[in-house]
Amino acid sequence: MKKYEGLFILNLAGREEGVQEALDKISADITATGGKIETVQKMERKAFARVADKRHSSGFYANVIFDATPGVIAQLQKKFSLNQDIFRVLFTLASAPKAAK
Repeated sequence: MKKYEGLFILNLAGREEGVQEALDKISADITATGGKIETVQKMERKAFARVADKRHSSGFYANVIFDATPGVIAQLQKKFSLNQDIFRVLFTLASAPKAAK
């Protein structure tokens, strides 16, 4: 298993109370595919630097760090692309923590 970091931009259109519910659903989807959640970092709403669509000028950001097998990432990409509450998602390999000097 490898450690991955998923950056999620949530499209909740004024439903700020739905952020935690959306993050719980994301975590459930990751664990359902065999992943193991390490941390979920909820960030604030941020405006986009470049607005391609006037309906989406900002979004709630969240960072999820989890362990999973490499084959699971393609399944998660496909599943999250169908979710209306997720505007964008980006998966990267999480870097190893650096040792203190």
